[in-house]
Amino acid sequence: MTGISRQARQWRIRREFTILKWAAAVGFGVFAVIVAGDTRGMLLCAAAAVLLGGFALRDVLAPVRLAADDQGLTMVTGLAHRERVFWPEVTHIRVARNARYGLRWELLEIETDETLHIFSSYELGTSCTEAAEELFRLRPA
Repeated sequence: MTGISRQARQWRIRREFTILKWAAAVGFGVFAVIVAGDTRGMLLCAAAAVLLGGFALRDVLAPVRLAADDQGLTMVTGLAHRERVFWPEVTHIRVARNARYGLRWELLEIETDETLHIFSSYELGTSCTEAAEELFRLRPA
């Protein structure tokens, strides 16, 4: 082994969701201007535009939410901060399946001694089950 870690796999947010967030932010911004006479409506639309714009900006600044290689994992935390976790530090990788109000969704949970990182299938661009299976294959024995 040369000590240089090769990038084995990356999971990134789907571009379509980023475009949708930008479009919705612009739409709420335009609507805030249209309803400028209604203070509450304008503030609500402006707040929605800023919030969606912030989420879209995060997608642009940190599109790769999870990366795995032979050394460990790199995960996005906060706005665009990347945290490096080596394989021996990872205590659990599991998929939490939830169902409520007729909806079903999965969350990928990666646990270390100190932190819990949670990713949705929207952030990973694939099923959480598929991502977990691939992480188990990449993880050294």
